[in-house]
Amino acid sequence: MTVSPLVWILTIIAIVGLLAFDYIFHVRKAHIPTIGEAAVWSGIYVGIALVFGIGVLLLGGSTMGAEYFAGYVTEKALSIDNLFVFLVIMGAFAVPRQDQQKVLLFGITFAIIARSGMIAIGAVAIDRLSFAFYIFGAILLYTAARMILDETKDDDPDAEKKDSFFVGLVKKVLPATDEFDGDKLLTIENGKRVLTPMLLVMIAIAGTDLLFALDSIPAIFGLTQNTYIVFTATAFSLLGLRQLYFLIDGLLDRLVYLSYGLSIILAFIGVKLILHALGTNELFFVGGGEPLDVPEVSTGLSLTVIITVLVVTVLVSLLSPKGRAQATVNNAHREAVAYVEMTYAGFEARRDAMYERMLEDEKTLQGLPSTFQDLVVSEQNVRELLADAHRIHEARLEFNQRGERSDEQPEGLIVTRADGTIATDGNGKVVTVAEEEAALARSRATHREREEDRAAHAGGHRG
Repeated sequence: MTVSPLVWILTIIAIVGLLAFDYIFHVRKAHIPTIGEAAVWSGIYVGIALVFGIGVLLLGGSTMGAEYFAGYVTEKALSIDNLFVFLVIMGAFAVPRQDQQKVLLFGITFAIIARSGMIAIGAVAIDRLSFAFYIFGAILLYTAARMILDETKDDDPDAEKKDSFFVGLVKKVLPATDEFDGDKLLTIENGKRVLTPMLLVMIAIAGTDLLFALDSIPAIFGLTQNTYIVFTATAFSLLGLRQLYFLIDGLLDRLVYLSYGLSIILAFIGVKLILHALGTNELFFVGGGEPLDVPEVSTGLSLTVIITVLVVTVLVSLLSPKGRAQATVNNAHREAVAYVEMTYAGFEARRDAMYERMLEDEKTLQGLPSTFQDLVVSEQNVRELLADAHRIHEARLEFNQRGERSDEQPEGLIVTRADGTIATDGNGKVVTVAEEEAALARSRATHREREEDRAAHAGGHRG
């Protein structure tokens, strides 16, 4: 089915409009979205993609509709895997939680632009180069093998601290600071205009978007060569990714085998591309330049394989010992935070029930193999949280035995502030109170220096 220029224009306007709506009404004012907000808008964006797919199915036919849904599901799965990398990048730069939405929206916008460019290049390559399918298939097979090898390698403890190539290059050429200045991209430091980490993290994400496009676009071209379907399936898979990030933030860590599932899907599509290339072969050194009699993988089979692999991957991740270990740590973390921050205004029975659940999680946590403890415990400061919860519980029991309220916090707490809330860094990670106070002191000092620099800079211009 040929898509008219008018349909292309209307589709692009709709996608740009959705991005503009997201920025104006959700991201322009920095805030941390609630689970409810993230769930509602994730559902809306998925609903828009599904309604569009139904429209394609009705107007373009069953083949075109199946190609869209196969491409959408594949690209959505790949985009969720991209969230892991975004999470690492923002953690490495310690992006404040309330500003992460803006970074994510920039990443999504740039990803759509980068993938659109790759789609245009891919379409031209398929039209003019007979061996393009061989190249795309080889890229996907290489990517699948690389993902498996990366999963089997030991994690580099310093990996999150390393700047990407793009960021390192920018830092060498342009002056930059290590301190955030709200959500500003540029600031004044020592009388000079410098880049802030907010701009640097956007550069890092833009660089990774380009790399992701190299895997993403060949994958969807392996499912359909309809450029309109490739573009829309890719764009709709990225829209709503910001909301999905906040909705499944705690679940991302539990999808421990997602990379294996994605590698299987990419390898499958890579083989499909190679078979298609052999069936339309024009290379003189392959079969004398004649097409070979090889099986053709249908779109329906592709969609079935993709959905089956994803479902199995998610179930195995959630039910495996490693996934359960991550779930235990997440539960212990959540219960400890909730217990520590609950005041006397809460029901004592509810606090006791929460404490008992926390004890069960702690017992399970202590029984985990050392491999899983080292893997998931240290990153959430669960031990410090549990230690504070135990001290608060003991103090609360003493108060209750005397018939007194237990609002006051005991001495010697590690991560609990005097007001009973949890100390965190700019990225929402639990830290010690001392570390938080030191970071706040550094931030205030930097802010004072910036204000003085701005005042001096403004005075110099007036003079």
